[in-house]
Amino acid sequence: MAVAKGEEVPKPASEAASLASVNTAESDPIVVIDKQFLAPNPVELKIQHTIFTVAENYFDITDDNGNPVFKVRDKLFSFPNRRVMFDADGRPLVSLRQKIFSVRRRWKVFRGESEKSSDFLFSVRKSSLILLRMKTRMAMSLDVFLASNTSEILPDFRIKENWHDSSCTVLCGDTIIARMHRNHNIRSLVINADNYGITAYPNVDYAFIVALVVILDEMNRSIDC
Repeated sequence: MAVAKGEEVPKPASEAASLASVNTAESDPIVVIDKQFLAPNPVELKIQHTIFTVAENYFDITDDNGNPVFKVRDKLFSFPNRRVMFDADGRPLVSLRQKIFSVRRRWKVFRGESEKSSDFLFSVRKSSLILLRMKTRMAMSLDVFLASNTSEILPDFRIKENWHDSSCTVLCGDTIIARMHRNHNIRSLVINADNYGITAYPNVDYAFIVALVVILDEMNRSIDC
C-alpha cells in the first residue's frame, strides 16, 4: 500500500492498542494520592509482603534497584484491618481501613493517618457477590470509587484478576493503566511471604496503584483464611 509523503505508516492493531493505552495516560494524568508520584515513563516496582502474625503484616515496596519507595504497616493500637502507607522518608501518605460488616469487603482509603470524611480519597469493593472459584482460588474483580463519585453507579477504576498467571490489571474505563504479577521464588516458600511486580503506566499515580495492590492482597488473604 502506497503511503503519501508525510503520512504515517499504519501500525499493527496490537501495537496501536498498546500505544493508545499509554498515550491516554500521558495526555490525561491520573492523580489520586499525589502528583509527585507521576512519572513520564512506566514505573517498575516490587512489593514484598511478609506476615509475622495475624495482626502484623509488612509490605515493603522498592524500585528496580532495591531502593525503598513505600512501606505499609499495621496501624498502631488499632484493629488488624487498618494499614498505613508511608513514603521512603517515613511520612504517612494514606490510611487503608476495611469497613466492618461490609458484605463486599469494602476498603476505604484516607489521606495521611486520618479517618475524617474530609480526608476520604477512594474506596474499593468487590464487583459482585459471585466470585469465580477455580480449584482453591478465587478470580476477583474489584470496583474503585473516588470520593467524588457518591452515586457509585459506575466505578472510576476496575481491577481484574487473572488466576491462571497470578496477575491483575488496573483499568480506567477500557484503558489499562497498570499491571501486577506475582513472583514465585524460594524465599516465598521458606517464609510466609509474597512477592509482586508492578508496572504503572506513564503519568499514572503509582502510589495509588500500590495501595490498590495492597488492598487486593488483603482481600484475597481474607478469602483464603
